[in-house]
Amino acid sequence: MQSISTEVIDTLTTIRDYIRWAASRFTEAQVYFGHGSLTAIDEAAGLVLHTLHLPYNVSPFYLEAVLIRPERQAVIDIVERRVNERKPAAYLTHEAVFAGLPFYVDERVLVPRSPIAELIEQRFAPWVDEDNVDRILDLCTGSGCIAIACAYAFPTAAVDAVDLSPEALAVAGINVAKHQSEDSVALYRSDLFESLPGHRYDIIVSNPPYVAVAEWENLPPEYHAEPEMGFTGGKTGLDIVLRILAQAKGFLSEQGILVVEVGSSAQTLQDRFPDIPFYWLDFERGGDGVFLLTGEQLALYHDQFIAALD
Repeated sequence: MQSISTEVIDTLTTIRDYIRWAASRFTEAQVYFGHGSLTAIDEAAGLVLHTLHLPYNVSPFYLEAVLIRPERQAVIDIVERRVNERKPAAYLTHEAVFAGLPFYVDERVLVPRSPIAELIEQRFAPWVDEDNVDRILDLCTGSGCIAIACAYAFPTAAVDAVDLSPEALAVAGINVAKHQSEDSVALYRSDLFESLPGHRYDIIVSNPPYVAVAEWENLPPEYHAEPEMGFTGGKTGLDIVLRILAQAKGFLSEQGILVVEVGSSAQTLQDRFPDIPFYWLDFERGGDGVFLLTGEQLALYHDQFIAALD
């Protein structure tokens, strides 16, 4: 490895050189992308630019800049960590971008990557009137990215963010402070709705654990670097989702909406409730498996959701 490192340092000089080399290393080692980057080039550019303390949207002009030897070594080191440790890049940089906002992340939380970001940027239009959104609830908040992004999108709304994991809430607290959102985002340690105050919410949004255990066991190593608690939803993947559906009625306002990501368990959920018209949302930037139900629909199908818990 030392000889390879020396050869790279002696041969490659520019930022562009190191992005190309890193992408080749990732492809050769067959690392898995799925935590914010879609290709080896994207992952390489993100890691190299972060290591050099440069913005991700740096002008192409600077890609021809020549790196000094310590910079070259720092890039090599982080690229080799990505290959050898098989951790998502965000755990190496301790940063992930969600809804255009930077968030601190580490191994205590999943890496933010939900397509729900697109909904937040659109202020959940056309499903709600943004002027009438007073309270928002983010269930299974993890890093707090959804809650904080909602606070930006609805600056006059109060946002409650819930997680059962104290470790995740510690990371969420870091991000609340980072974004100076203490006045708008309240963190609760709660098993879903259990320890919440008796509010009614205009939007309840959640990216809960929804992966079936058998599916999780066969995921690439990068996913196993993330906390299993944030992934697995029992044998079918729906344990947490079914509880949300059964309990949300008591916390959603009459004109409110429930938005839940269920990812790969979408078909399992629809098969479980074949007569319920879940609205499956489309996303311009990709992603699927996110449904929306109105408060009226939750009330109408409440008995079916309760029965599904038995």
